[in-house]
Amino acid sequence: MNPESITCPLPETVHETVLLAHGGGGKLTHQLIEKLFLPAFKNPMLEARHDGAVVDVSGASIAFTTDSYVVKPLFFPGGDIGSLAVHGTVNDLAMCGARPLYLSAGFILEEGLPMEDLRRVVASMAEAARQAEVQLVTGDTKVVDRGKGDGIYVNTAGIGLVRPGLTIAPSRVRPGDAVIVSGDLGRHGMAILSVREGLEFESRIESDSAPLAKMVASLLDGGVEVHALRDLTRGGLSSALVEISEAAKVGIQIEEDKVPVGAQVAAACEILGLDPLYVANEGRLVAFVPAGQAEKTVELLRKDPAGAGAVQIGRVEASPEPLVLMRSRIGANRIVDMLSGEQLPRIC
Repeated sequence: MNPESITCPLPETVHETVLLAHGGGGKLTHQLIEKLFLPAFKNPMLEARHDGAVVDVSGASIAFTTDSYVVKPLFFPGGDIGSLAVHGTVNDLAMCGARPLYLSAGFILEEGLPMEDLRRVVASMAEAARQAEVQLVTGDTKVVDRGKGDGIYVNTAGIGLVRPGLTIAPSRVRPGDAVIVSGDLGRHGMAILSVREGLEFESRIESDSAPLAKMVASLLDGGVEVHALRDLTRGGLSSALVEISEAAKVGIQIEEDKVPVGAQVAAACEILGLDPLYVANEGRLVAFVPAGQAEKTVELLRKDPAGAGAVQIGRVEASPEPLVLMRSRIGANRIVDMLSGEQLPRIC
């Protein structure tokens, strides 16, 4: 398809699009991907709509991903832009079932950035890479005019190795699968907001930012038949479920009273009028596994500190159209959809 022939209900300018869909996870970002980028760069690997591409290189399955980080503020409870960039890229590789190996990093630095801030970010990034057992092997640095870069932007790309014969992808999700999340939701987004807006809660909310590759490896080593994985970043749990429902052409039913949200995050969301289903996480995943392996999956996830709160929240069902439903505490069903934009922009 010629990209010049694309017609879609997108905003008139890039500025407006980025403003409305900033951060991803919303309907407008989804439209950009479906109506602009996919037709322009169409290929089977991109059409898989996964967290990364899995490509064959001389008989080996290689996972490849990239992401950019523009979080504001640069430093927040539980992390900073440096550790976040490592965790986010490592986790995207892990969602493909890959063992992360190598990273690249591109730094966009604003003129006037305090050198101490840069040192802190680089040191944090190096420590996060060490803990995740990956190496940063290449990179680039650019400086932009004062007022044009908001301190630091970081772009990372990652490469990982997928086990022979392993396929983890949204298209493998089947009716009957159990839907499992690895822990409580919403902490990253609320940690960012508390600093950005100067909000004070009874206790400090810390980001859940963490690498998840070892936790995924424990599932595979334990013999779990993992059908699909997705880290719950921009757009939160809701966007991940909607995207997987559409890719697999199935229905997903979740139970509101089983979705784990910490009391502090729930209270903060209620005060601010936010829905924790849509708040970003940086150390949480959703797993789709056969129903008979749900208990084993939860047990294995809970052995990792990042998965200590793992719980099954629902199941996959046959459906004439892709649809995500949440059964409320009073027994009514609510359709879970993507937001038009993002509740909290600049959170990663």
